[in-house]
Amino acid sequence: MASIYKTKSGYRAQVAVMGSRESKVFPTKREAEAWAAQRETFLRGEAKKSPAERHTLGEVLEKYSEEIASGMRGARWAQIRLAKLLRDPNLPCQKFLSDIQPEDFIAWRDSRLRQVSSGSVLRELGLLNTSIEWARKELRWITKNPLNDVSRPKPPKHREVIISPFQIRRMLVSLGYSPTGKILEVRQVVAVCFLLALRTGMRAGELCGLPWDQVRKDTCMLPVTKTNAREVSLSIKALRIINKMRGWDERFVFGLKTSTLDAMFRKYRERAGLDGFVFHDSRHTAATMLARKLDILDLCKMFGWTDPKMAMIYYNPTASDIARRINSPSLVSKQHQSR
Repeated sequence: MASIYKTKSGYRAQVAVMGSRESKVFPTKREAEAWAAQRETFLRGEAKKSPAERHTLGEVLEKYSEEIASGMRGARWAQIRLAKLLRDPNLPCQKFLSDIQPEDFIAWRDSRLRQVSSGSVLRELGLLNTSIEWARKELRWITKNPLNDVSRPKPPKHREVIISPFQIRRMLVSLGYSPTGKILEVRQVVAVCFLLALRTGMRAGELCGLPWDQVRKDTCMLPVTKTNAREVSLSIKALRIINKMRGWDERFVFGLKTSTLDAMFRKYRERAGLDGFVFHDSRHTAATMLARKLDILDLCKMFGWTDPKMAMIYYNPTASDIARRINSPSLVSKQHQSR
């Protein structure tokens, strides 16, 4: 129903259709009536449409970014990726959800694979799928997710870089680390971070966010991780490494930002004349070394993996290794006790 009111500056037209309200001021009554009639016709037509016919993919991504991604632990990176997707000319962001077909995403996927790695495309497809599923389940804007009929690219080969003992020594020298010296510089803090990562497999973010009050006698609790909170076992050597940081920062063990750790590690790696590895490769190196001492389930628990397949990447004992474990004194003793 349209209403026209006289105001000091002209005529105000108001339109209300199915909960949607609009108003605008015009110099003449005729203009106000014409606009009101046009908007009323348009709004009645819109009210008859389904949500999928009224909303675009771009609206889904914007709404998901504002209402969901903004509250996520990785909010900044999620919103950056969503903003990038919204600017992508090959993504059907201007299309109404009812008009989007799997072929639209297939064409976009293929164009992206010509620009970036399959790993990047998989991450972007994952974010798109999560956003659309949210619109389907929570907003009821769509009844079927077109991405369900889009094949995902083959995952990239798992990065398998093991930092050699020679590279580790060169890095520690470059970072100014001394086993008996005090920690006086930020680069030395990076060295201690590196050493603890090699002993525990902790990620850069976990190391930088480790508070002193979560360091126990032989464990440390990681309240915020990539997956869930977990408790990491600490060897005697790992505890000695941590204790070298006493007095550096009152609240956190290392008192470093992840970005600082990453930048300084790369800087001093180049000064050492090394390349081909990054800080995160210390996690793969640690897993490879610890897999020789721990069984699969213990390795999963320490590294926070819920899928044993992750451990199988590192757990590759030879037949001789298994034979030695079978014949180890502790196992033989247990077998005798069970008889």
